[in-house]
Amino acid sequence: MTEALQQELWYISPADTRGPAEPILVHTFDQLASGLVETQPDVFLLSTSEGPAHESCLRRLDLRHWNPDEPVRAETVLEFGKPAEGLAGSCLLAPGVILLADSLAGHIWRVDLPPRHGNATARVWLRHDTMGCDPGSLLVPPQPGIKGVRYAARTGYLYYTSTARRLLMRVPVDPGSHDPAGDPEFIAGSIMADDLCLDEDAGVAYLTTRQQNAIERVPLQTGGSARQIVAGEPFDEQLVGPSGAAWGRRPGDYGRIAYVTTDGGLVAPPTDDMVRPARLLRAELPAAGREAAERGGCGPACHRAATEDNR
Repeated sequence: MTEALQQELWYISPADTRGPAEPILVHTFDQLASGLVETQPDVFLLSTSEGPAHESCLRRLDLRHWNPDEPVRAETVLEFGKPAEGLAGSCLLAPGVILLADSLAGHIWRVDLPPRHGNATARVWLRHDTMGCDPGSLLVPPQPGIKGVRYAARTGYLYYTSTARRLLMRVPVDPGSHDPAGDPEFIAGSIMADDLCLDEDAGVAYLTTRQQNAIERVPLQTGGSARQIVAGEPFDEQLVGPSGAAWGRRPGDYGRIAYVTTDGGLVAPPTDDMVRPARLLRAELPAAGREAAERGGCGPACHRAATEDNR
């Protein structure tokens, strides 16, 4: 789990692990920490940045033989320079190929990794009007453009959220070149989503809506019909400012158990203007199509796994 403002990467052990399931600091960077993607088992790439006016980097952390009491070496595999303005979500597109959302520049980066140790290469994968910020928005602070990116390997589509444009979009991907095979397609609108999880078994996406303090489920077909809020309606104290989301790693977790980070309302406080502690939640999501999803609210579906105060 990255903690952007503190420039840190944390490890949280499973809740049923023997002994305390306390967060463990893995590494502290010299830049803001953002997107995290696993390129092979227990090998991660993490993007860091000093802000829009300074360079951004891609760091590699090999945790294959790591123990929680040991230091970790963060190897810089790529320096973006000034063109990378606001790195956000990232995902693995193919072995050795990752995509990173640039929420301020309004495009997606493609990074090709060398087969062995060495420097990676980067180029703009796709730029589109739906990915940019909204200069006419009256919201404070100004909202970023493209944020979350996820690849649906079975159907060959890249899905992305655009916060400022309130959109969920998808792009067909060429299976040979791994480049875009067509123009972006509209999936759903009027959703100020931050991140997303894809459930290809059920054909749905779960979107974290930081401004609305909710998790929303959207069909992956174009048109976005039959949308449903599965957590956060009515308002739930635990689910304030949901941002990142990822499936659990254990058998049976996919499509059912997600881990959701929140900012406690730091970006958009609720109507009482109170900022809560930031949290990591374990969310037991209802199976797509079940009547239980209509209960609304986080209720028994979300459980706080760990809590970090906004610092």
